[in-house]
Amino acid sequence: MTRNDGRNPDQLRPLDFQRNFPSHAEGSVLVSAGHTKVLCTAAITQGVPSWRKDSGKGWLTAEYAMLPGSVVGRKRREFQRRDGRSIEIQRLIGRALRATLDMRGFPGHTLNIDCDVLQADGGTRCASICGAMLAVHDALKVLDERGKLVSWPLQHWIAAISVGHVDGEVLLDLDYSEDSTADVDMNVIATEDGRLIEVQGTAEGEPFSRAIHDQMLDLAMRGTQTVIQQMQALVAPVTA
Repeated sequence: MTRNDGRNPDQLRPLDFQRNFPSHAEGSVLVSAGHTKVLCTAAITQGVPSWRKDSGKGWLTAEYAMLPGSVVGRKRREFQRRDGRSIEIQRLIGRALRATLDMRGFPGHTLNIDCDVLQADGGTRCASICGAMLAVHDALKVLDERGKLVSWPLQHWIAAISVGHVDGEVLLDLDYSEDSTADVDMNVIATEDGRLIEVQGTAEGEPFSRAIHDQMLDLAMRGTQTVIQQMQALVAPVTA
């Protein structure tokens, strides 16, 4: 099939990470995946949740929201009642990022992750995880410069990517038009050494075969490795 933007089935959308945007948070990244744009910040605060006190460990928590101009029409702000989708996605972001960290490395501190979707064209949760991954790295560098680390906490690099079965073909990194018409859509989060953190796959109509599942997962894994390599190329290696 011919994709709207002319990409090959196994090709990512143009991916860009603008770091230190804005400059006030310890870690901040404006990530663009095609027309999807998400501002990811990682702010450091002193203290941990009450149930975490005296554990000798830090903590990471995440929030996610779509801003009013991020979609066609106006997305209402989530003041009084949180959108169930936003709650599900922010929990996913938090789970994924906590899997990258040894929290004994920053005891008594919390990394507060905020992912705000500025423009949505599919894959906002995946873009959020990738942008936040880089923001976490940069925030940890700041903690290190402040002499607050016991050891280097970042144990893994991770990336998230979407994949789908659309009109009989497996496609990588779906935009909204593809995601909204997919027979199957899947989001995959994986580490740089090819281990899985989470796989979310759903049939939108008819059940799908194990063969299609495996094709989708294989393509997604190749996509995550490409994204991780791009992120790692942006930073100097840090050792404990």
